[in-house]
Amino acid sequence: MNTSLRVALISASLLAGLYLLACALLAFNARGMLYHPLPRDAAVPHWILLRDDVPIIISSNNQHSAHVVLYFGGNAEDVSQTLPLLQQAFPDSAVHAMHYRGYGGSGGTATESRLIGDAFALYDQATAGARSVTLIGRSLGSGIAVQLAAARPARQLVLVTPYDSVGDLAAGMFPIFPVRLLLRDHYDSYRHAGKIRVPTTLLIAGRDEVIPNASSVRLLHHFPPGVANALTFIESDHNSIARDPRFITALRGKQEP
Repeated sequence: MNTSLRVALISASLLAGLYLLACALLAFNARGMLYHPLPRDAAVPHWILLRDDVPIIISSNNQHSAHVVLYFGGNAEDVSQTLPLLQQAFPDSAVHAMHYRGYGGSGGTATESRLIGDAFALYDQATAGARSVTLIGRSLGSGIAVQLAAARPARQLVLVTPYDSVGDLAAGMFPIFPVRLLLRDHYDSYRHAGKIRVPTTLLIAGRDEVIPNASSVRLLHHFPPGVANALTFIESDHNSIARDPRFITALRGKQEP
């Protein structure tokens, strides 16, 4: 074997090793990049949902009403801070906002399957006897709300800065890696959108630097005809959309009489 070939083989082996190491690091850190737990405001009322002996903290306005709002927030959101805005949008409703596992005092560790299961448990407990249910998901939480709406009855679904798939977003960020094989949490909302029959509103931030508008639009196109509509806040970014003066009204979605 000549020297040039030996050098080429060694270089290729080193590059392959570095690539595999990078894949391993990406797989190991994937959930750490996706979930960013925050503490909650202890002054905000809450109750505890027990699921598999794991306490899930639910910030709530503790209001008794036949109209129930369930809220699922972003990956770095203290949903107790969002409660006043939700109360303003839905003053006559019982509002419940879920702190994901590891967030706001909730036990356990966040994974897609666990959070989806927690959302179903919250729905089953909080909406017993309710006449109407509004499901709201923001950013990461849009993927939870979509899966819930595809399997449980609701009056309406509102999705704030939603995506079609976390797996596809990650693949776009790391195009040289087999991201879909490495990730364990995909939140493929587009796979569930076609099953949804309740009025759905997508609130899109025109300058969203986290969720590309194209991802939100792709999700919109996966709903059955006439089910979903979109409202774009042209000047807003991913975080400032809630400060737009039209946001609270838009949050109420397309409510049927």
